[in-house]
Amino acid sequence: MRTDIDVLLRTLVIRKASDLHFQAGSSPVFRINGELFFSDIKPMTAEEVEEYAYSVLSDVRKEQFNKNNYIDFSYVVPSIARFRVNIYRQQGNVGIAARVIPFEIPSIEDLGLPSIVKDLASKPNGLVIFAGPCGCGKTTSLAAIVNYINTNFKKHIITIEDPIEFTHHNASSVLNQREVGVDTESFAIALKNALREDPNIILVGEMRDLDTISNAMTAAETGHLVFTTLHTSDAAQTIDRIVDVFPAHQQMQIRIQLGAVLKGIIVQSLLRKANGSGRVAAFEIMTMTSGAKSLIKDGKTNQIYSLLQTGRQHGMQTLESSLVELCKNGMVSVEEAKAKVNDLQAFEHLLEGH
Repeated sequence: MRTDIDVLLRTLVIRKASDLHFQAGSSPVFRINGELFFSDIKPMTAEEVEEYAYSVLSDVRKEQFNKNNYIDFSYVVPSIARFRVNIYRQQGNVGIAARVIPFEIPSIEDLGLPSIVKDLASKPNGLVIFAGPCGCGKTTSLAAIVNYINTNFKKHIITIEDPIEFTHHNASSVLNQREVGVDTESFAIALKNALREDPNIILVGEMRDLDTISNAMTAAETGHLVFTTLHTSDAAQTIDRIVDVFPAHQQMQIRIQLGAVLKGIIVQSLLRKANGSGRVAAFEIMTMTSGAKSLIKDGKTNQIYSLLQTGRQHGMQTLESSLVELCKNGMVSVEEAKAKVNDLQAFEHLLEGH
């Protein structure tokens, strides 16, 4: 059975799909350019899906899955690709979701990331947040930035991931990659330990809880450059999410601390290209100016959108302006862009201006 799942994972790569889903009573389903496509393979039984699942689990992971009813890990098909695999239970049956992770790490230019990310990667310390929904490419963007630093700077980089997706090898920098559940118990514990491991740069796969957020801010405050992600839809919401995690009596101090350590927020969204050849990213960008720090300190996140609109000379932009630029260049359709906007009225106003 293992050979069979490897064949399907190879097909995932050959079809240039991003994800593959296995579910009892259904054919395997591929996600290509954001859309789901059922394969022509006959529907799988619950027993077949379970066999697929257990064929890629070690004895330790089988025990973890049986205890928790889900598990997230990386899996390699030699000479093909790495995959992030999530196995879970639904309605009493086993389900599988696999996402492809190419062996080759894309460059900042390959991904079309804004040029400001190189400036952020050159900072000696601080906190840089990549935000956006699941599946928008945050992990890939961070891998490209780590690769850029690894190639161009002599730094000690520690990554804390769940699971490890892209694997890095020492170039100009020294890299250590730690996987939650394998090399460390949690993001928060690994972050605390990392401060004793002489890092220059720390990548935290996701800030999920108060302890992780607190430790990430402390790391940024004590002279480290910290990259991380949040599942938020814009810069203002990203700031509010961080502050709201803390008890009310701490929030004023957290706003001051966040204003001091934050270097930038990049929110990204993936859209289908108009010609059907793949997907392209749009970005909202917030950099730190005295005005930005004041808005964070004073809790006036409702004014951040106006700051982004007028902050182009500081590298800022709204998601809507990025989407309009993609429409103007014929990269995406107006309909596709409208499905991703945070402010439809602002988008339509900008579009009319072009």
